[in-house]
Formats: sequence, structure tokens, C-alpha cells
Amino acid sequence: MQGYSAEPKPLKTYAAFVGVFNLALAAGLLVSRDLPKRSSLTDVLLLGVATHKYSRLVTKDRVTSVLRAPFVRYQRDAGPGEVEEEARGEGVQHAVGELLVCPYCLGLWIATALGFGLAWQPGRTRFVLNVGTALAISDFLHHGLKAAEERS
Repeated sequence: MQGYSAEPKPLKTYAAFVGVFNLALAAGLLVSRDLPKRSSLTDVLLLGVATHKYSRLVTKDRVTSVLRAPFVRYQRDAGPGEVEEEARGEGVQHAVGELLVCPYCLGLWIATALGFGLAWQPGRTRFVLNVGTALAISDFLHHGLKAAEERS
């Protein structure tokens, strides 16, 4: 779209991503007969914390950089176990790269997938949520311990 940005942006690919997401969401809602009428506070908290952890794991973790490498360019280390990268290429490659370096962007996709998991396979999904939440708590404790050691 002319006039949107001085730099080229893959707006058609963004539109395709929005369409795919919404189609998948609609399809999931159509095939789901037994969606819970209410969610427990525990499930919402686990979903939120696990989504945070998994979105950072996919978008920032040093080890998962192998999954992002076709779409991104390494910039620098960005803290314990994390890297900073930027999208590379044009069109689809660039748009996928932008999604894969943005924990906020990817978080919606992960939260939706885990939410459907809770509806369709609650026991298995709670296990995945518990693992993600435990990892997030562990990260918080590591950072807290490091900060306490640096003050001493």
C-alpha cells in the first residue's frame, strides 16, 4: 500500500496471516462442541504464564534459533540464554521473521492453541501449561538470585 511506510512492508502477507489465524480460530470454534462455559482462575493464570514463557522460548531462546534462522538475522546476545534477531528477506520470509522475533505477536497464536488444547485435551494441556509455568517461575528465581548475588 502506497503511503503506509517509506520502507517496504509485507502487508499482503500480514493480511494472509490474519486470515489464516481467523480461519483457524473459526474452524476450531465450529468443531468444538464442548467448550467450557467458564474458565477457572487457575487455568487462566497457568495459560498466561505459560504463554509468556513459550512465546519467549520460541522467539528469543538461543537454542531455538535454529528454527528461526531461515527467517531472521542474528544481531547480538540479549541476556541469559537469549538472543536478539531481526527479520530478513522480503515478503513471506520477512513477515514470518517478524512473527518469530516478536513474543507479543506470537503470544496470541500460542495462547489460542493452548486455549483450544484446554478445551479438547484438558489433562494433557494442563501438563504443558504446568511445565511452561514452572519454567517461568524458575527463570524468575534465577534472575532474583543473580540480582541478590550482585548486591552482595
